[in-house]
Amino acid sequence: MSGRGSNPRPSGVRPGRRPQLRPEATTLWSYPSQHYDAPGNPDQSPRGRATMQGDKAYAGATPSWVIWQLLTRYTRRGDLVVDPMAGSGTTLDVARDLGRRSIGYDLAPAREDIFAADARSLPLEDAVADFVFIDPPYSTHVRYSDDPRCIGRLDAGAAPPPGGPGRRGAEYYAAMERVVDEIHRVLRDRRYMAMYVSDSWRKRRGKAGGGGGIFMPIGFEMFAILRRRFVPIDIVCVVRGNQKLTRGNWRKAAVEGNFFLRGFNYLLIMKKVNDVEMENSEDTGIHRGER
Repeated sequence: MSGRGSNPRPSGVRPGRRPQLRPEATTLWSYPSQHYDAPGNPDQSPRGRATMQGDKAYAGATPSWVIWQLLTRYTRRGDLVVDPMAGSGTTLDVARDLGRRSIGYDLAPAREDIFAADARSLPLEDAVADFVFIDPPYSTHVRYSDDPRCIGRLDAGAAPPPGGPGRRGAEYYAAMERVVDEIHRVLRDRRYMAMYVSDSWRKRRGKAGGGGGIFMPIGFEMFAILRRRFVPIDIVCVVRGNQKLTRGNWRKAAVEGNFFLRGFNYLLIMKKVNDVEMENSEDTGIHRGER
């Protein structure tokens, strides 16, 4: 997920500058870089003309342009944006670029403006956030910290215990259910949240070829968990610009091993509605000034 995308730079864009961001109109999103060029200058913008949000070297960094799209569409200046798993602070930087207030939490804070906290128990009052964004671990592929509470240490493909429920990754999904409960608690009524997540696949030990692996449909599982507490607004497919996808050895391994490289992430967009019966499925809320 981290690193520069493999898409070619659009014509007319000068070297060292990225194309201007525009609100997306479809559910297929793509951008030729991990980061965007922030508007403004040192006299007009709190961060000047920043060319990076968060830290490009952070493992599993969220593409900042994805967060820009969400905050542009679902928030206004002065709104409070919360990220329960803030990582290197990408959400905080994007929120500040757009004039939003922000709070970030993480078990292993990467910088001083991120508070140490478990996403399953946020030190935040009920119903105070105007928008929540979260990019959780996709099973155990990235070691985010040595903290035993880290959800990234829970295997979404773990086999169920003998005689137990038949669901793989039960401990991982139970932890994520608690995170979703906290997001629902801190979010204001009729406000939005989004989760950026990917499915996963892992080769079985000792297996070679023949599709000998474990597929983890994390996106579908998380949609089901979110839908218990929120009203679905939409699902966006975000093209992954990971350079690994274009490497010959990776592509060869995928073909010979009969598996697929992850080419996209889900962006699950939800709305908190305390009285679901009042929800109009065609309501876009913020676009009609219902704030």
